Order: sequence, then structure tokens, then C-alpha cells
Amino acid sequence: MQVALLGGTGDIGEGLALRLARDTDHEIVIGSRDEAKAAEAAESYEQTLADHGVTATIASGENSEVTATANIAILAVPAYYLADTINAVESQLDGTILVSPAVGMKRDDDGLRYNPPGVGSVTQLAANTAPDDVPVVGAFHNLAAGRLSNLDADLDWDVLVVGDDQSAKESVCSLTDAIDGLRPLDVGGLGNAPEVEGLTPLLINLAANNDGMHDLGVKFW
Repeated sequence: MQVALLGGTGDIGEGLALRLARDTDHEIVIGSRDEAKAAEAAESYEQTLADHGVTATIASGENSEVTATANIAILAVPAYYLADTINAVESQLDGTILVSPAVGMKRDDDGLRYNPPGVGSVTQLAANTAPDDVPVVGAFHNLAAGRLSNLDADLDWDVLVVGDDQSAKESVCSLTDAIDGLRPLDVGGLGNAPEVEGLTPLLINLAANNDGMHDLGVKFW
């Protein structure tokens, strides 16, 4: 299976690319609006993996190019770029599952606040923007990117997965489960995305205000 990370040059893209390339046999491809930037990132990720004893090939290309052959495309972009990114690759989405990990947040004097778009969640915005026949799944919202990209760090996190297409959701859960230390949990339909996305600013605020809680994730018992 081919997994494309659109905007995969950023922090969450880096972490997912490294973990997927190390822990799975899937073909990992880095996308960007700037093809040269994608190639540079892919080369850097390959070197990081090599430094950890892992030989892997990570391909790269412009976002629409890598989407054309992807089975799963992860929108590893900030919430404010999400709709533009989907619109740019719309014609290449035939048979592709779109995954949105983005969360809308804003900062005030007390910390970060959940700041969803008018449709209720960023995941729902992705679904509304994508063509009707393209399944959209929300996942990876609550992962601490710094720890995710540190291959010396063990993970023990749950990944909350939402979506209305059960088959697409199962595919994303299977992909998640293949990453060491991640356990996918089905949270139901897209209507439950606000509760999942709203955990992210909470985790960041906890980490900022309590010693020893850097790079928090969630775990359910």
C-alpha cells in the first residue's frame, strides 16, 4: 500500500513518515507544494532512519503527483491550509482515503483553545471539501509530534479514529496498529470529531503547566 503524506515536510508529517517507514512495509511518499522541499525532507528522513539502523526508501513529489497513486493520503498540514490542499489534489483522489489529523486552535493569555470551523470540526471541513465519493477519516489528532519523530522514544498512545465510511476507517485503524506503540480506537462517526480534536489543546496546556509532562498523549484503560 502507498501512503502519501501531503505537507509531509512538517513536524507531524516527519513523525508519521519515520514511524511508518520503520515499522511497516508500506511505500511512504512525502508530498509538498514545493517538490524540491519534499525531496529534501525525504532525504533527511532516510538519513535519520539509517542512523537508527533502518534502510528505507522514501519517495517524494508535489502534492497532487503523490496523491495520484496513493491508497491513503494523510493531510499533514495546519488546519488553515487543509481546504486549499484538498482542492489542489481533488482531481487525483480517485480511490484514495483522506486522513485529517489537523486541529483548529487559538491562543489567549491562559493558553490554547479549541477553535473549530463553522462546520463543527476540521475533520468535517475536510469531508465537506473533498469530493462526495472520497472517504474522509479523522486520526492522529492527539499525537505529540516531537516524541513521534524521536525514534529513540517508545510510544504508548491511543489514536482516536472517526469516520462515516467503515471500510475506510478500518484501513486507517490497520495502518495505525502497524506502528509500534499506537493503538487505534474507533470513536464512531464524523460527528464525534469535535470531542477528539478538542483534546489536543488540553494536552498542550497540561504539558505547558506541569513539570515532567512534555509530549503527552492519551491512553485509555
